[in-house]
Amino acid sequence: MTAFTQDAVKKLSATLNEPDWMLQFRLKAFEIYENTPMPTTANEAWRRTNIRRFKPEEIGPSVNGDAATSWDIPDFLGKELTGEEVGGSLLQIDGVTRQYEISDALKEQGVIFCDMHTAVSNHPDLLQKYFMTQGVKVTEGKFAAMHGAFWRGGTFLYVPKNVKAAAPLHSVLWSVNGKTFTHTLVVLDEGAEAIFMDEYASAEEAAGLHNGVIELLVGDNANLIYAGLQDFGQNMWQFNHERGRVGRDGKLDWVTSMMGTRLTKAFQTLELDGQGAWGRMSGIFFTNGRQHLDLDTQQNHNAGDTVSDLLYKGALREKSRTVWQGMIKALPGSQKIDGFQANRNLMLDKTARADSIPGLEIEADDVACTHASAIGQLDPEEIFYLMSRGIPRKTAVEMSVQGFFDPLMRRIPFEGIRNRIFDRIVEKIG
Repeated sequence: MTAFTQDAVKKLSATLNEPDWMLQFRLKAFEIYENTPMPTTANEAWRRTNIRRFKPEEIGPSVNGDAATSWDIPDFLGKELTGEEVGGSLLQIDGVTRQYEISDALKEQGVIFCDMHTAVSNHPDLLQKYFMTQGVKVTEGKFAAMHGAFWRGGTFLYVPKNVKAAAPLHSVLWSVNGKTFTHTLVVLDEGAEAIFMDEYASAEEAAGLHNGVIELLVGDNANLIYAGLQDFGQNMWQFNHERGRVGRDGKLDWVTSMMGTRLTKAFQTLELDGQGAWGRMSGIFFTNGRQHLDLDTQQNHNAGDTVSDLLYKGALREKSRTVWQGMIKALPGSQKIDGFQANRNLMLDKTARADSIPGLEIEADDVACTHASAIGQLDPEEIFYLMSRGIPRKTAVEMSVQGFFDPLMRRIPFEGIRNRIFDRIVEKIG
């Protein structure tokens, strides 16, 4: 078993035949990793998530990159969900590229869409400028530093100035060996537009780790629709850092769906950097068994006349637990902002538990900021009414759950994605 060591960093970089600048980046990140303690419940951000059972040394990094050779992946993965022909698609197994294509139309537009290792070799100027420099930083915690040192696999998308990507793009990660450290980096230059769907799933094998970073950098007057669908097996530990930055008059429509893992701790941050920036965060999750899901969201209004809109909805079964901690922050001088956040949870069993903690940190005086949270159970009268109309109880529950999620589903711009998410919800209702 390979350990998380400096030698492992060097071996990984050599295996990937990386340029020296990336090796040096990894080594600096490893130094931070070594000097940063593992988080505990004594840390405020981790107060409700105990990872004492997590044993990273029993999993280790993915150094040699030996991906599973089997192509036996679920049929649903990789299917087009946007209702349009895909312009670019990328399938990775254990972080190693197995299938890749990009349309001539996108190539002619100057769109760059490839795996991260190809990007490091072929587009070093862009990578050195954007890789963990403006989005997520390696100094953001133990797992951000671990990622900076040991990342492997992932997707790079760059859309040049004033280019509207001719078709949607789609990336899929399928994990078998349970060691994934993928990095998603999306950069939209000024006036650019794109639609990108990012999927993650895994087999139910021994304990695994996904230590991921997602960076969504939206330039002035640019427009990105991003959907991240996570459906890992319940053997996986997931630690993610995700950040979207939006420039002046830019738009980011960010959809997150989380159905899998044993435990997830994700930091999801929206930075509205320029006047007129707009960001919408739509999150949907369903937990069962003993799953533990902790989502830490930030909506940072760094400029005036900006709008953020967050709605996260979750359903819980059995002994699962969810935590949502949200914060809207307005810097001094960020006047005329509009910030909204809401988290609503539906308890399908009395043994489940949801913690919902909204927050506001406002340092400007001309703002409209609101937050809300709710935790409730299925309405027995509603179920009874449906059953009295001859509807079986299971179907009645499904209909009620569908009604609960419907306001959030309406925010998802593609029917295929909505159907995929709801099919998984039905499966988990059981």
